[in-house]
Amino acid sequence: MSVDFRIPELETERLRLRLPRMDDLPAHEDFRASPRSKGVGGPFDRPSSFAHLSGIIGQWQLRGYGRWMVADKVTDEPFGVVGIYHPADWPEPEIGWSIYANAEGRGIAHEAALATRDYVYDTLGWDRIVSLIMADNDRSIRLAHRMGCTKTTAFVHPELGHLDIWVHAKPGGTA
Repeated sequence: MSVDFRIPELETERLRLRLPRMDDLPAHEDFRASPRSKGVGGPFDRPSSFAHLSGIIGQWQLRGYGRWMVADKVTDEPFGVVGIYHPADWPEPEIGWSIYANAEGRGIAHEAALATRDYVYDTLGWDRIVSLIMADNDRSIRLAHRMGCTKTTAFVHPELGHLDIWVHAKPGGTA
């Protein structure tokens, strides 16, 4: 059976959400090796970054949705990875974000996560999307609040431990 493999590109005012490319790998390695990756289970060794970036692409093939490389719309500089994350051991699909140091404090995560949320509700037609956030990940918790998310239950992951489940508001503001 043949699968039509296309990853849609999204654009916002400042950003392009696109397929990861090989030239994104150094920035991705730097993020994953840094303390910034603690909120997603890191730091990780650099060699694992290639497999991780490949997995981002592979989820699109396997599930028909996934995460994008977030890049500057003009320069194409990579700013991080944002989109729908749904590994086999996750309770449900989530909007996940990992923002590189060069994008910190500029509203990049918020802009890309909003574009993802709109894609989930408007294009895919889903009724629910969440984010799973470690209780000590203050940046992600602030972003969830800014996006109008509501903290509901928790999920205990065998490696990451306790993750709070935040439900994203639907268009119109209801979570």
